[in-house]
Amino acid sequence: MTREPMTSALTRLADWSARTPRRLWALSFALFFALAASWSAATPLGGSPDEHAHFIRAAAVARGQLGGTEVMVPHNVAGIEGKFAETGVKLPQWYTELPHQHDCYSWKQVRPASCAPAIGHSEKTVQATTAAGRYHPAFYLATGWPSLLVKGPQGLYLMRLMAAVICSALLASAVVTAAEWRRRSVAVLGVLTAATPMALYMGGVVNPSGGEIAAGILVWTALLSLLVSPDPRLLNRRLARVGIGGLVLINIRPLGLIWFAGAVVFALLLQQRGALRRVLRRKALWVWTALLGLATAGALLWAGAHPDNSVINTPKTLTAGEAARQTFGNTETYVQQMIGYFGWLDTPAPAFTYLIWLGAIAVLVALGLAYGRGREALALVGMLVAIVVVPVVAQSSQAEKLGMVWQGRYLLPFAVGLPLMAALIGASRSQGRGFPWRRLTGFTVAGLALANAAAFFWVLRRFAVGTAGPWVPFSAHWAPPGGWILWTGVYTAAAFMLVLIALMRDREQPAAADGADAPDEAPTAATGTAGRPRAAAIG
Repeated sequence: MTREPMTSALTRLADWSARTPRRLWALSFALFFALAASWSAATPLGGSPDEHAHFIRAAAVARGQLGGTEVMVPHNVAGIEGKFAETGVKLPQWYTELPHQHDCYSWKQVRPASCAPAIGHSEKTVQATTAAGRYHPAFYLATGWPSLLVKGPQGLYLMRLMAAVICSALLASAVVTAAEWRRRSVAVLGVLTAATPMALYMGGVVNPSGGEIAAGILVWTALLSLLVSPDPRLLNRRLARVGIGGLVLINIRPLGLIWFAGAVVFALLLQQRGALRRVLRRKALWVWTALLGLATAGALLWAGAHPDNSVINTPKTLTAGEAARQTFGNTETYVQQMIGYFGWLDTPAPAFTYLIWLGAIAVLVALGLAYGRGREALALVGMLVAIVVVPVVAQSSQAEKLGMVWQGRYLLPFAVGLPLMAALIGASRSQGRGFPWRRLTGFTVAGLALANAAAFFWVLRRFAVGTAGPWVPFSAHWAPPGGWILWTGVYTAAAFMLVLIALMRDREQPAAADGADAPDEAPTAATGTAGRPRAAAIG
């Protein structure tokens, strides 16, 4: 098959996948779920950051234990000793073994995960402690209920899959929202760039970071669509997506409220003239505002009623100024962590993954600066500054109490706004001719897919044979359920199938009336040939 017929066939397949919002949502959900579920299978139980604490918290909440008894547990983090205020709950005895599953191989990259002891089967009820007991119970209720149906490790894997379902639904909703733009291939590219390997990894394990990041991507995409590319026909469903993403973001951790507010501020900076006025006239806005207000009040009340009473013996030399200096110096590490730093932050992605992902972000930002108006370019520069400054401010204000605890993934629900802003500025301002947008999008997404698959294989190899083992782990010491070949194939196939979504042809530019700016979406985006609205998935 020659190049042209092959390209034409791929384009037709991409257009077929995006013919209706429901079809596009279902396909996007399936592909994102395949990616997140592959991480669920390929990560040893307890092999991701603090997952044992989240397993225990989720199982306890599912059993009606929203709180528990405070237990002061000695801890040593990065050489700093102290006592962490954990929450004691009543669970089957085998849950108490989870905190030690990763001890033999975490931070020891040459060791495969096969050294981890087998999980016991005792159902005797005892006290287990969790450092996640102060967190809002909503996420844990949504992920913990499978532990009531299936016991042992199988139940833990099902809990991971529930987390993957939640994150995949949010990401699929972001893709559908981006596909409503006129230059939808560029808009979808922004979503796929924001969904870094680290975002997919956290989405496949039981950790609230996964839901935070996916909700952040949806909130940014929907807010920018509301205010940068307004369309009255799509306004209510976009408000619903902002509301759903915001509810998830706010109800996971207190930081979610800050990330949501940051997204609102930047979206307002980029708004098209008159867009906010049209949004304020919709009754749906006030309904979702009320729901988000109630969620915010509930989250703040929960956080206030569950303070962190941990005692950390931080060195006297760790002043706010010293913490700020160290945090600023760690900026490169935090950026790498947002792209892919796996396991217990002991397994970085290969350099190839970082180069491709940072290259894609750099291209999008450059195009956003080139095509954006003054205010839009200023917003992009402001976001770049915020990604550096926010961790410095957050860490320096808490270092004397908590120590140096910041991780790149904490900022990711907010930082995803950078590629999304850049891509959507390019999608809204660029002309239809004069630049090979589809070729750029195709090559970029293909590069991201290859970088994504490389990161997955690299991490799976580390768990299977250790970093000193053979490049191809045929003689794996540890293997995920189903084997490493199966999940490597599933992940790679799903990553490259996402390329199809970004190959969809752009929409025709609708004619503007009376010289007004025309919306980016053509009437066919949400209506049939007779102008009747089609059903579309909110998610």
